[in-house]
Amino acid sequence: MSLAASLPGVRPRLPDLLRRHWPLLPLAATVLFLLAPLPAGDATASGKVGPADAASLLLVAVCAVQALRGRVRTLSPLGVLVLGMPAVGLAVATVTAGDPYAALPGFVRYLQVFVLVPAAVVLLVRDAGEFRLAAGCFVVLALVQGAVGVVQYATHTGASYQGEDVRAVGTFGPGDVMGMATVVAYGLIVATAAALAPGLPRRVRRAAGACALALVLPLVLSFSRGAWIATLGAAVLVMVLAGIRRALAVLAALAAAAVVLVGGLGVGSDMVAERLTSITQVSSAPDQSVTDRYTMWAAAESMWRERPAAGVGLKGFPAHRDGHSSLGLSSGSDTAGAGQAYLRQPLLSPHNMYLLILSEQGLIGLTALAGGWALLLAAGLRRAVSGAGAGGAALRDCGLIATGLLVWQLTDFLYADIGGPSTVLTGVIIGLAAWWALPSPVRGDAPPGGPVRQAHDGPAAR
Repeated sequence: MSLAASLPGVRPRLPDLLRRHWPLLPLAATVLFLLAPLPAGDATASGKVGPADAASLLLVAVCAVQALRGRVRTLSPLGVLVLGMPAVGLAVATVTAGDPYAALPGFVRYLQVFVLVPAAVVLLVRDAGEFRLAAGCFVVLALVQGAVGVVQYATHTGASYQGEDVRAVGTFGPGDVMGMATVVAYGLIVATAAALAPGLPRRVRRAAGACALALVLPLVLSFSRGAWIATLGAAVLVMVLAGIRRALAVLAALAAAAVVLVGGLGVGSDMVAERLTSITQVSSAPDQSVTDRYTMWAAAESMWRERPAAGVGLKGFPAHRDGHSSLGLSSGSDTAGAGQAYLRQPLLSPHNMYLLILSEQGLIGLTALAGGWALLLAAGLRRAVSGAGAGGAALRDCGLIATGLLVWQLTDFLYADIGGPSTVLTGVIIGLAAWWALPSPVRGDAPPGGPVRQAHDGPAAR
């Protein structure tokens, strides 16, 4: 440790910070590389390996090197079980698939997102300060993507929506209309949690509150019903955990911002009203997207009933879809705008992560994946409610952020599944949630034979 870092009131220099935190650079790159735009007109690029995916592989490699050097956190047996259990379900779904070779790419993708990246995050993030650095990257990503989305709406250069190129999609393009909504929602949850955390400096909380208010607009302009519902649920939970008085103040500010933007300034008011109304129209006059969604949900359930234990195999939903779907399913969804010509994209998943797992991996896979998520949520909520353990109020923001992000993701999985460049962030979020829910000691900077420092004691732990 440098002299500057050890003296109170002296800020460490940039070289010292890089030397101490360099393993986090691939983690920051995994998040921030999503600022890179997709090639114009290439809607299929969302299914390819992008810069963020490459950074996540580097993250895993760095974690492996650090683990060999004994400079990572140790995992409890419960942590090993939660993070490693999905690999078992994935392996079973792959070897039992009708075409194991076709299922192999799905195995690699799921292993990346739900096993390797979360484990790397848990092992490399060694204290609350590094957790905050990782969470801050989500806010930076959300602000930039949100700004691009607002410009798209204002200049009619966004994705096509109701005959106008006004849907905010950021740099993700119309082939991944959920991409910007997802990252903006992540940033909004992180900013809301930081604004409510009592242990952070007032200037940080004020800046976080301003960021949260600014991110409301691009989230609204994304016209994503699933993102709205998940954000509302996660934000309310974060506010409740932070305290009723603080919750009411922030909720009033967010409501006022929404009223001013949509009601006062008329920002997308008609389209937003139509989109909100369509949420409840599941049985009476639903739009085609709702009809397709429920038809594919029924098809996924039918696949599971056919093979309840191990499912039809990874990447098997598209091949079995037509044999289990009714005639109400359309041939695809229309995409256009934001630099892309009209393109009809096939419907390759049920847009429900739980049903996708159930249909392709059966009860074995659902138990391994969703069971682990439920355990992380329960443990994280328990720790947040009990006062963050030894860290107390100094770690409150970490608990609010981790719990809020996990709740958002698990709620959004009711309306969406993995796919697109932002998928890799799911692994980062699960890793941050596991870091909070499953605390463990660090071996990183302890001298040989010296005391083991605790991962969650805050920045002073090192």
